[in-house]
Amino acid sequence: MIRTPAPQHRYRDEGSGQLRTGTDAALAGVAAPGWAAVLAGPDWAMADDPAPLGRSPAGRERRNGYLWLAGDHHVHTRHSPETAHRVADQIRHANAYGLDWMAVTDRGRGPHTMDDVEQTNADILVARRDVKDTLVFHGLEWNIPAAGHGTVLVHPGWNEVAVLRTFERFFDGVARSATAPGPDNEALAVAGVRFLADAVTQRRIQDALLLVNHPARRGVNSPHQIRGWRDAGPRIAVGFEGAPGHQAAGIAAPAGQGSARGNYVHQPSAVSFPGYPAESYRTWGGFDWMTATVGGLWDSMLAEGRPWWITANSDSHRIHDDSASHASGGFWPGFFSRTHVGATDFAYAAIMAGLRAGRSWVDHGGLIRGLDVRVRSGRRWATLGDTLIVRRGSPVELTITIDLANGPNWAQFVPSLARVDVIRGAVTGPAADRDAFAAAQTSVAKTFDINRSTGVVAFGYPLGTLDEPFYVRLRGTDGNRGAPGCHGASVDPVGPAMDVVGGADPWTDLWFYTNPIWVLPK
Repeated sequence: MIRTPAPQHRYRDEGSGQLRTGTDAALAGVAAPGWAAVLAGPDWAMADDPAPLGRSPAGRERRNGYLWLAGDHHVHTRHSPETAHRVADQIRHANAYGLDWMAVTDRGRGPHTMDDVEQTNADILVARRDVKDTLVFHGLEWNIPAAGHGTVLVHPGWNEVAVLRTFERFFDGVARSATAPGPDNEALAVAGVRFLADAVTQRRIQDALLLVNHPARRGVNSPHQIRGWRDAGPRIAVGFEGAPGHQAAGIAAPAGQGSARGNYVHQPSAVSFPGYPAESYRTWGGFDWMTATVGGLWDSMLAEGRPWWITANSDSHRIHDDSASHASGGFWPGFFSRTHVGATDFAYAAIMAGLRAGRSWVDHGGLIRGLDVRVRSGRRWATLGDTLIVRRGSPVELTITIDLANGPNWAQFVPSLARVDVIRGAVTGPAADRDAFAAAQTSVAKTFDINRSTGVVAFGYPLGTLDEPFYVRLRGTDGNRGAPGCHGASVDPVGPAMDVVGGADPWTDLWFYTNPIWVLPK
């Protein structure tokens, strides 16, 4: 049964460790100025998931009260163009490389809308039976009308095939010949998001999510479209790929494809948003320009108080080193890119709830093994994706604990974390211009030098006394490559450098990023 309580804010009590909400007596009478109302939004408690299809493997560690489960929401099989691998191949590799969950997201085309959804689901049902310790979602890669691509995830259930098939037939840009820019096709995309929202509220499906894939790759996802999808379904459209797949594509020939990380090889075109600069069409340390730019598009949405999260995944089609030609830029799921989600249980509903809440962080190449990030004031604290509400003038502190790599990654070397950056931004409220993609009051506030690969590091950073709303997020790097950020050294002294087309070995340029924590005054 789906329960729909009143809007809530979340924080944790230091003494009990319990999650408290804005309906608590401790928060009674808190005003809701414009920015707080934007940030809060409806906060559904999703349907119970009493019998997950997988089992909770022994040894998974709880931190902050959550199981941190690594996954990949963007994986292709032979039911997609240019992909030879079976569903079983992808799932068994994901399991072998340590993923707790993954999603099969084949892309729409003529045959796919006719019968491939059913065929894919039949293969997934077999995999769910045979591979018990990796949860397998059935989704699809949506050709978003008038835009790019997106992952659509649905909760497993009796109606998952019918919902996916109907959605693709009526709202897929390729199936509907609606890929060109324009208001009619943009409206069709918004209608698609609303269809998914209605499918959940009308209980045709237990849950659904949309995550925008490789958002800056072709320049076709304008800022107002991204905001429009979010506004049309704030419980459905929850984020985008902070780092795209195809991370091996930049490895120089003849050892690799000699292309660009993420296959970000495009130039501005007639269908691109004209405001995006030339540098937006490349990755930066393997991350999309919208995420990698401090004070960029991602920060512009966070500064509005919009919950909008980042992920990382493989976009696995063909596998690098899988043939003598090396003519592919992909990795197996879990081999290089991971999204770590804080879940209440080893269950589909819990993973989707964690993704929706922004309780997640991403890494490349096993740069770190785990982390614990909290903003605290007195006995209260909040973690990734949460909101801490305290009285004005209260002291606030950021505490960070990082489990370093402590062993070799799948490339058989031990990554060393060189630096962690604390990025802080002011929450200024809704932007007057829905095509805005800059946040002037966001910058790197503090840098911690680490230069270690083993053990655990912990440090704190005073955030001052709370006067105005703000958010903080983290990123870390192996320190091998760096450059001043797109908005200058005063904003980002040493951020990721633009990746070189034809010569970008992903293993020599590793980063992790977290989703933000908000701090709001009463």
